[in-house]
Amino acid sequence: MPELLNIFETRRSIRRYTGEPIPEDKLQAILSAGLLAASGKNKRPWELILVRDKLTLAKLAKCRVGGTPVIGNADAAVVVLGDTRKTDTTVEDCSIALANMHLMASGLGVGSCWVQGRMREADDGRPAQEYLRDLLGYPAEMQLIAVLAMGMPAEHPEPRPLTDSDWAKVHKETF
Repeated sequence: MPELLNIFETRRSIRRYTGEPIPEDKLQAILSAGLLAASGKNKRPWELILVRDKLTLAKLAKCRVGGTPVIGNADAAVVVLGDTRKTDTTVEDCSIALANMHLMASGLGVGSCWVQGRMREADDGRPAQEYLRDLLGYPAEMQLIAVLAMGMPAEHPEPRPLTDSDWAKVHKETF
């Protein structure tokens, strides 16, 4: 079986971290995977904000109603923004970049969890977009897509083997 398919099987959302720092070379590889993502017409509409400061991560954790402790406990988070002026496929393109980073993290033994930001509300009642714009200072033309929380995993959920996949979801020629 191809190595990439093994990463797909073992990739899980990790919400608990050891507190050990992510090695710099692994963090750079994760960010590189995002920057190398495919995008429609190669427009690459994403901008990535890497956050490692513990105080900022704690504030970032309040970007969703009920809070997102996974961000507050993370060693790092990548806020993924899309430039809506570049293309009408901003959400899709940025989602590919997020998926690349999520999978690269897993392949390197780094835990990660995708936290939806777009169309969500912050703890203070404002849209998550406004809350994070005030916190991180990104321009109005940038749209919040999601936050990828990362850290060295304190949990190792069982893989989801390909044999557990619901092949009835695959339709051939017609639905």
